[in-house]
Amino acid sequence: MVVRNGRSGGALAVAAVLLVGGCGTPGGAPPAGDPTETVRGAAEALARAGSSKATTSMEMASGGTRVTIRGEGGYDFRRRTGRLQVILPKDAAGESEHRPITELLAPGALYMKNRGAGVPADKWVRVDTTTLDDGNLVTGGATDPAAAAELLRGAHQVAYVGEVDLAGVKVRHYRGIADIAEAARRASPQMRGALAAAAKGFTTDTVPFDAYLDGEGRLRKVRHQFSFTNQGRTVAVASTTLLYGFGARVTVRLPEHKDIYAGKIQT
Repeated sequence: MVVRNGRSGGALAVAAVLLVGGCGTPGGAPPAGDPTETVRGAAEALARAGSSKATTSMEMASGGTRVTIRGEGGYDFRRRTGRLQVILPKDAAGESEHRPITELLAPGALYMKNRGAGVPADKWVRVDTTTLDDGNLVTGGATDPAAAAELLRGAHQVAYVGEVDLAGVKVRHYRGIADIAEAARRASPQMRGALAAAAKGFTTDTVPFDAYLDGEGRLRKVRHQFSFTNQGRTVAVASTTLLYGFGARVTVRLPEHKDIYAGKIQT
């Protein structure tokens, strides 16, 4: 599905949310330290961890219609590269199955295979994420895990909610808002261009979030709530990223130039 960003007119291919997480009862004494600085440090903690497996999901709601897209794969936070298999929903009749889209994530670029009609099966589509209205926070149907963490560098008004259990791991739940422009200024050099594009493209400058960090400060789960205007309507997109299996081997081989499709893409 494609929507148009009302502020800058760029196409955003959007998605849906799979709220993956554990249940728990908030409680216990708040951890030491400033919660804002703790959340802002999540991206650095992931870089120290090196890599992880990842599950992503998005939910778009507009005019009473919801669309859900899910992804699964792995990410290398030092090289800022990752690989995801993104599963599209069935069509409105609930009958058609779509082939999974393979996405390769790299600094400033998104590569997609099985992108859509008109693209040969053996070709990749390359998108410059620094030219996207959302910096690939939404376009690919899966938020780049590094971008999701880097966005927290612009965290403000952060409150500690409590400790919960997430897939058998005790994590600390924080809630706040992220300033996209500030996150872009604070971001690592590899992610700065994409977030700077997002700062210009969204109709609002801030993004509400819920972040879950483990005892080592690593981001285990984050949920961002994006919104923009599409033909006079406010479109809400909730993006959830779940990280686990730290240290997992993540191999990403980017396509050669001859394997990248340069023709017109049907949407």
